[in-house]
Amino acid sequence: MHLFRKPARWATAAACGLLALAALPAAPANAAAAAAAAPPVPARYAQQRLDWQPCQSGSLECARMTVPRDWYHPGAGPDLTVAVSRHRATGPAAPRGVLMMAAGGPGASGLGRPAGLASYAPELAAAYDIVGFDQRGVGASTNVVCSGQDAVDAMFAGGDLRDRSPRAVAATLERARNFVADCRRASGGLLPFITTDQAVHDMDLYRALLGARQVSYYGPSYASFLGAYYATEFPRRVDRMVLDSNVDFADGWESFMTGQPLSFQRRFEEDFLPWLAENDSVYHLGATPAEAKASYERVRAALRERPLDLEGTPVTADRLDAAATSILYDGDRFPDLAAVLGVLEHPEAAPPATRQALAAKLKHPMAAAFAADFFAVVCQDTPWSRDLGGWVARSAADSADRPLAGARELAYAAVCAQWPRSGAPRVEVTGRGLPPVLMLNSTHDPATHYEGALRAHRALAGSRLVTVRGGDHGAYQAGNACVDGYVVGFLAGGRLPAADAECEGNPLPDPVRRG
Repeated sequence: MHLFRKPARWATAAACGLLALAALPAAPANAAAAAAAAPPVPARYAQQRLDWQPCQSGSLECARMTVPRDWYHPGAGPDLTVAVSRHRATGPAAPRGVLMMAAGGPGASGLGRPAGLASYAPELAAAYDIVGFDQRGVGASTNVVCSGQDAVDAMFAGGDLRDRSPRAVAATLERARNFVADCRRASGGLLPFITTDQAVHDMDLYRALLGARQVSYYGPSYASFLGAYYATEFPRRVDRMVLDSNVDFADGWESFMTGQPLSFQRRFEEDFLPWLAENDSVYHLGATPAEAKASYERVRAALRERPLDLEGTPVTADRLDAAATSILYDGDRFPDLAAVLGVLEHPEAAPPATRQALAAKLKHPMAAAFAADFFAVVCQDTPWSRDLGGWVARSAADSADRPLAGARELAYAAVCAQWPRSGAPRVEVTGRGLPPVLMLNSTHDPATHYEGALRAHRALAGSRLVTVRGGDHGAYQAGNACVDGYVVGFLAGGRLPAADAECEGNPLPDPVRRG
């Protein structure tokens, strides 16, 4: 998020919000030094054997890998556990290698992902042992812990984050400060080591324990950031790499996150609202984009004045915005958002089963476990401005101009602005020493905006970018034959486009045919 002058009235809040961090052993200052600075992997890690057992209903094998808490000082602090998985190659010939994949977020689980990819792409399942893992801090691995679910709900769904009154802004800053304090209390010495830099060293140990000299890699969303860091710190370990729906690893998390209000608003206004208007005969929410937007704002205003009790879940204006941003990731789900608006406008007409299902979806916009890992990684990987007054000013402008995600900007930024100062090295992604990397990104992707993907593409020398003319987040595994052809052609056949390329995105759904 952006730097602004701090008004005097916020000076005290900013000073009170900063939490001191006990001195930590220094990590290297940059990527060039990062991998070299880590000492040789001690034998107790390098010589462990993975005890593979059936898991995920028998579709995969899983094991537990022991890693040091801090790769730069492996003798300091307790060890961590990283849960790993694999899908053995199905082809008659020996596999061409290992295809590693990771999950987005940060904060999502990657343990079960190999089964999904193997089912979607039999050519890749035949050619590779497909492997995954839960990143340190997540899922079946050693968890980072912060606030409970009620506190996280209050941060992102407590009322109306568009409210810019001094009282509302102060409450947002206080909730963020309390969240950071909870992280420190609950996770203690673990917190500084939940970073992408530490995670890529876990990945390289996993590679070594699999007996692979190199790995190929597929990483969507945050996993693109993870893959770019791995390739930068361990370039000789990379075979074929695909980065999909790219986080802006060139400029870092602050720049990336401040681009999201624009990209979510663009997706909403240029894709969803015209689609909703075109289907007014089905949803009756407006025959023009302007009328459809007015319907959204009408429903939202009613929730702001009086949250709806939906099967015990208080549906606030914030919960509606959170549902909308989540659904906009995938055009196939546009009918779901239209249905949400219909139920919230006329809840008495909805069947009980529909009300119950919607209440369950709206209850927790962000799971507490996800929030803990998300903020640990995002706030520590790259620097953030600590100017809380600047964030108040920036978020006020974005809340007015790009409200769908802009209203939540302060809730996110205030956490990172008050986070303990990080010792994570600054990793500069350049592409030096790497084979060409295939990148994918949609032009209207709401979460990983195209502007950030272009910056990442320019930074990663030698990469090829396949631009998808559409808005879905996650270009691969979406049933797009053009995109799938590029990915499978590269990973299975080694065919890389000679230059950047384009694909048309998937068409938006026809609700009449769908229904």
